[in-house]
Amino acid sequence: MTQTNGTPSVTVDGILFDMDGTLLDSTPAVNATWEQYAREFNLDLEHVLKTSHGQRSIDNMRIFCKITEPEALHREVVRFETMIVDEAQRLKDEGKRGLVVLPGVVDMLTTLNAAPSPVWAIVTSATRKYASRALATGGIPPYPALVTADDVSLGKPDPEPYLAGAKKLRLDPARCIVVEDAPTGIKSGVACGAQVLAVCTSHPREELEGLGAAWIVDDLTKVQVEVVEGGVKVTIVE
Repeated sequence: MTQTNGTPSVTVDGILFDMDGTLLDSTPAVNATWEQYAREFNLDLEHVLKTSHGQRSIDNMRIFCKITEPEALHREVVRFETMIVDEAQRLKDEGKRGLVVLPGVVDMLTTLNAAPSPVWAIVTSATRKYASRALATGGIPPYPALVTADDVSLGKPDPEPYLAGAKKLRLDPARCIVVEDAPTGIKSGVACGAQVLAVCTSHPREELEGLGAAWIVDDLTKVQVEVVEGGVKVTIVE
């Protein structure tokens, strides 16, 4: 556990969670899909896997596959994200790790759902179609608010996604914690004015340091939440 602000506990109005890599692990399915795209588009797979995580699929299609025509972009995003869910299901059918909830997530979200008014939201770089399927497949508890790539003009690392998440909850982003696993997402959370809690579930700790996160933990089993009067008490535990 790393703390850069020296505060083991803080009370905030709400929590904004990234999805892939933070709530759900879809790494095997995503990697398998990128392997297919690397063959089709002659991509440097290692570079793509290192730099694509946390970005919208539409941005990845532009950057790596050089697709710019709007209709072609839409078709490719749908194909890419459909392949991920299909690959996750195939792996699951084979008894392998496909798309699963990460440690500590279900207990945390169940606790937050006991609040008298919505105190958490999911802010993902995925499209709404993919996110809805992935959240259902992974068994995430009912979520009060969801912001997807379809809801914003600019994706992470721009602050717009997390600003939109706070707005959906009618909360001040400065009174929220953003929970992220990717450098682009951390930058987005910091830029929106929130405190950021980074989890080392998809990137090594050294890649998350120095980006402005207030805390860095191994995973969400290292974090406790409690619904209290005036918001949510968040405690970092050893």
